[in-house]
Amino acid sequence: MSFLFSSRSSKTFKPKKNIPEGSHQYELLKHAEATLRSGNLRQAVMLPGEDLNEWIAVNTVDFFNQINMLYGTITEFCTEASCPVMSAGPRYEYHWADGTNIKKPIKCSAPKYIDYLMTWVQDQLDDETLFPSKIGVPFPRNFMVYAHIYHRHFDSVMELQEEAHVNTSFKHFIFFVQEFNLIDRHEFAPLQELIEKLGSKDR
Repeated sequence: MSFLFSSRSSKTFKPKKNIPEGSHQYELLKHAEATLRSGNLRQAVMLPGEDLNEWIAVNTVDFFNQINMLYGTITEFCTEASCPVMSAGPRYEYHWADGTNIKKPIKCSAPKYIDYLMTWVQDQLDDETLFPSKIGVPFPRNFMVYAHIYHRHFDSVMELQEEAHVNTSFKHFIFFVQEFNLIDRHEFAPLQELIEKLGSKDR
């Protein structure tokens, strides 16, 4: 099942279903939203005395929804023709493998890679046996989508006047994965300079 709607012309992703109102995860989401409004992203990512797995689950759904929305705004610029390879600049190229359906990494276009990634994440989020309680399930690698957006489409982001939203979303994501050591530091290499710049503004 492809994550994109059947027609590429829709230029959007299917949104993740909302967390059910009244659930404990819904209360955690409301807490996260309240701390985000405080403007202190480092504080917003800290575990609020709750179960770590639930906190990561709630934030994973939130990041998934954010990256869906952000990428959805630039899909007209990110096409098979304009982005024949999933990359983050000339030094970083990503090949897709999910370990199940595609075991050996394959080279593919950015739109196809992102479709594979978002479909995989959606499947993980929808699988009640995996999410959110199973420990050791890898954190979704949304970082690569941010890296591609910054390296290949930031002019379009600026043209759409979305740079503040993209920067805030990315900064929140980075602070969160750093707080809980969810992504190996070497994965940050394509955007290390930006990460340092965004982080230094918060010290």
